[in-house]
Amino acid sequence: MARLFIFAIGGTGSRVLKSLTMLLAAGVRANSKQEFEIVPIIIDPHKSNEDLKRTERLLGNYQSIVDYTGLGNGFFNTKIVTLNKLVSSENRMSGSFTFSLQQVAGQKFRDYIDFNQLDPANKALTDILFSGQSINKRHEQIDLLDIEMDIGFVGNPNIGSVVLNQFKDSEEFKEFASNFNAEDRVFIISSIFGGTGAAGFPTILKNIRDAMNNRNIDGKGFLQDAKIGALTAMPYFNIEKEADSPIQKSDFIAKTKAALYYYKDNVTGNNSVNALYYIGDDYSGKPYKNDPGDNGQQNDAHFVEFASALAIIDFMEIPDSDLECDNGKAIRPIYKEFAIRNDATDITFSDFEDYTQRKTELRLSQFVLFKRFLDEHIAAAAGKEAWSNDAPELDQKFLDDRFYRTNISEFLHAFGEWLREMGTNKRGFAPFNLNAPLDALIKNRSVNSGWFSGKVDYAFYDGRLSKLSKGKSYSSAPQKFVQLFFETTEDILTSKFGLKN
Repeated sequence: MARLFIFAIGGTGSRVLKSLTMLLAAGVRANSKQEFEIVPIIIDPHKSNEDLKRTERLLGNYQSIVDYTGLGNGFFNTKIVTLNKLVSSENRMSGSFTFSLQQVAGQKFRDYIDFNQLDPANKALTDILFSGQSINKRHEQIDLLDIEMDIGFVGNPNIGSVVLNQFKDSEEFKEFASNFNAEDRVFIISSIFGGTGAAGFPTILKNIRDAMNNRNIDGKGFLQDAKIGALTAMPYFNIEKEADSPIQKSDFIAKTKAALYYYKDNVTGNNSVNALYYIGDDYSGKPYKNDPGDNGQQNDAHFVEFASALAIIDFMEIPDSDLECDNGKAIRPIYKEFAIRNDATDITFSDFEDYTQRKTELRLSQFVLFKRFLDEHIAAAAGKEAWSNDAPELDQKFLDDRFYRTNISEFLHAFGEWLREMGTNKRGFAPFNLNAPLDALIKNRSVNSGWFSGKVDYAFYDGRLSKLSKGKSYSSAPQKFVQLFFETTEDILTSKFGLKN
């Protein structure tokens, strides 16, 4: 199976990766002949970033669920693995989804570059290149050289590009290069208006394209002409104004323009990337807390991150023939943007273009219907209804097992938070009536009426579960659980709500 290596850079990278994980869990798949195994690599010096932690926990639970159930069950139908799973046991790295930046924690940039050991000429040059002032995590004004890097590069891509260049000499890059095959692909997620993402994208792209010149790695032959896609997020959220913060919304546009000007020569201008996706939103909604990172930096999920995840699905659908390279240059580079049908403040599925609506509405609605049953009814049904008593049993013992109690429950709780955060954010994505009766679950959708059309409630839901499980064999209780609920929710939504598969 081909692999898609996803480099998720900075806070935006982690949040887009979280949205992609939710889509894959719901059963959203690329419409392509080739199937991909997803290998995420998160790059963020800010290890206490709550967005990063939430994404790591989500990926860990996803991976555990697939270990229990296998693939081919509808939900959780795409394999996600850590880089270490591709490595032989004698060279096994830690099982983390994150790349460990060295010599960053608790260190100032001045010390990272050994400024005091430089000769006078190089000291003078460094003073020019990194002149200016910033504000540290204690809200004190400092020289740029004295910036502490353990909360990221807070709007300083010039510093980020120096530090992130260590990636090319890391164990992670060596293992990535040695496990990369001709049919594999790369996707890079970053923002363009901050520090970590703006620096990371061109740096990692260059390291991959120039891998043939890197004497420290083996198996680099396929990297020069690798099929590389990337998403660069332009400003899309509002933040509180705080005079003593290094992050100011007024700087976002200037930083974006500067980065785009650089990309014109060093990314798009030299055809380094095969498919580049641009996204952003100038809607000035509810401001996020102005947190450079010292308070954990947890931002609510945003619709732009959801749409950004769809770019990764789109990239997997592009045929290999459209992603060819010659000596590290894309022959026919592709550039895309994302748009919605209506300029809505609170987006629903009907605001999507037709293909996007078909891609997402049924599968996400199934996952919501799945979550509703588990939240509101499974405790009463387990061990009593026919579907739960047919072997393998889905009884109270099953509900007490780690698979359900921890992996499934934590994942679906995170899914609910993700939906709630996107719904209350502005611009919002709120396609569901999350607390309404089941037959009013999807906004702008109603249950088919007619002589033989009955109410959609949990009694109806139980009946469909029992009907679809009758006479079937399953390899295990977890596998039955995931496959049966996928098939049943699909049946209910296509037959009663008219959603199309």
